[in-house]
Amino acid sequence: MILVILDKAENHVKKASLEAISYAASLGEKSGQKVCGIIAEGVSNLGDLNKYGMSEVYEFKSPSYIDTQQWTEIISQAYHLLNPDYIILSNNSLGKSISGRLAVKLNLALISNVIGLKKNVEDVVIQKSVFSGKASAWYRLKNAKGILALMPNGYGLHEQKGSDTKILNLDINIPDSKIVLKDRVLIKGKTPLSEADIVVSAGRGMKDPSNWNLIEELADLVNATTACSRPVADSGWRPHHEHVGQTGIAIRPNVYIAIGISGAIQHLAGVNNSKKIFVINKDPEAPFFKAADYGVCGDLFEILPKLNEALRKAK
Repeated sequence: MILVILDKAENHVKKASLEAISYAASLGEKSGQKVCGIIAEGVSNLGDLNKYGMSEVYEFKSPSYIDTQQWTEIISQAYHLLNPDYIILSNNSLGKSISGRLAVKLNLALISNVIGLKKNVEDVVIQKSVFSGKASAWYRLKNAKGILALMPNGYGLHEQKGSDTKILNLDINIPDSKIVLKDRVLIKGKTPLSEADIVVSAGRGMKDPSNWNLIEELADLVNATTACSRPVADSGWRPHHEHVGQTGIAIRPNVYIAIGISGAIQHLAGVNNSKKIFVINKDPEAPFFKAADYGVCGDLFEILPKLNEALRKAK
């Protein structure tokens, strides 16, 4: 059995978890194992998960918020009850918080930043992103069991034909949380950066936070999520949850549009796995142009209004 840890938002399974199911299905096809998942109750579309390759999903009763220590205990109990060969989860904020703890607690090998699976070979050979996405390496597990943490947007969604997923109950004991939750703010309306297909990002070239309406307008026109460089977040122009880069959120969108960002190595390390990079900057020597697929050298305050106007007319 391959056990996928499913994360949810607003009563739906997150895209990152659907990617994890897709990867598990490919691994299951290779190893001859069925793909199962566990998730907290309250999700409305569990029966549709088979189109990504999941045959069974185990629901458990839970409080409204589960902290990382409780998640570790939940997955540990599920592991001992179901005895899977592989545990697969997304390498998002939850996955990064619990995968190491699980590896120690269950005495299992852990491979993080997984992006692929080598086919047409007898062994299970796993592709992992290394050196901040500048290279990849191939890994084999010495034992038959292990934990794989899949990079968001690293493997993609792969649908397949199948019947409905079978939904089962999982009886586990969730310990009381040692963390006192004071407040929780759910940001709605935008796709999370780690799952976004298109990201519009800007830096200090915007000169003032009052100019950010140009970025938000462009993002709305192309259905993108907004992001920013570290100096912008540190200056308080934008919230820190929009900070992308090596010291912020590492992303892999299909399209990354960088406006007024020079392209420091720390920023590039977090975005250089984007499939296509567009850059607008007035400095022809900006490092970002060397990493970009397309670039426009010019004043963003002249280019953006015209670009937004053209996009509005095209709609």
